[in-house]
Amino acid sequence: MPQASSGRRKLAAPTVAMLPRVGDSLSFLYLDIVRIHQDDTGVCAQVTTEQRGTELVYLPTAALSCILLGPGTSITARALTTLARHGTTVVVTGSGGVRAYAGMTPDSLSTTWLHHQARAWADDTQRLAVATRMYEHRFGRGTVPPGTALAQLRGLEGQRVKALYKLLAQQHRIGRFKRAYDPKDWDTQDPANLALSSANTCLYGIVHATLLAMGCSPALGFVHSGNQQAFVYDIADLYKAELTIPLAFSLHSSTQPEAEARRRFRDGLRLFKLMPRIVNDVQRLLQPDMDIDESDLEEQLVDLWDPISGALPGGTNYASDGP
Repeated sequence: MPQASSGRRKLAAPTVAMLPRVGDSLSFLYLDIVRIHQDDTGVCAQVTTEQRGTELVYLPTAALSCILLGPGTSITARALTTLARHGTTVVVTGSGGVRAYAGMTPDSLSTTWLHHQARAWADDTQRLAVATRMYEHRFGRGTVPPGTALAQLRGLEGQRVKALYKLLAQQHRIGRFKRAYDPKDWDTQDPANLALSSANTCLYGIVHATLLAMGCSPALGFVHSGNQQAFVYDIADLYKAELTIPLAFSLHSSTQPEAEARRRFRDGLRLFKLMPRIVNDVQRLLQPDMDIDESDLEEQLVDLWDPISGALPGGTNYASDGP
């Protein structure tokens, strides 16, 4: 029996080429109120209910890029080890995956998109170009005049967002609306502001989980800066006018705007299929001219950096044959 168990584990161990690619097979699995553990066959989720007793559901770990662990979930160290070996990112989230509290990224996760992000972030010209693409993603191609500086972009964005607030306030007949966010004076804010803050927090969690699964750094923002969530805020801004702002105004008369905003945002995620959209949008923002299918190599080990030759294969002894 021990030999058979060892054989099954060896067969289950994936090669690098078997790991899922971000570009064409990124998949997410959300779990809550389950116990995740490893047995001789694989990683499974144990679900116990009064009606059906205890059931085991085996997880296709080698085909999953990210697992979101919601409330009421426990996981063993052995199961975490298997997920890491299979290249699966594990993120601890709130209910419905709408908040990201912590994440574990495997060693096998490609750094391709982190490299693109870091290079663009470190170059002022490229950084402004990415920020411009973010603005045009939100408001349409050609909306940024050539030579527009970042300060001017912020001004243009402010005008557009104020116009949206005014339009939605008129539609919902709530009078003049002013965005307010003050954690020290939270309870005195109006329902629309409370709902918007709550929905935005949910959106940040989804974006954070997706960026971790891609291997990007949440801290290297192009418009926002100085915070570990800077890039999260950048990407979340792409979707607020579509998702969170209209939702918040629709709850202007709610007696529980925060809870209702979280609940309705979770329900809407299935409709919008947000995570795959985020992946595609981040890729297009960082590398608009790249064929995405070429960016994720089928087999990527560790390369060596060279400022002249570029990436060199790792695992090679480059010592000179001479004395």
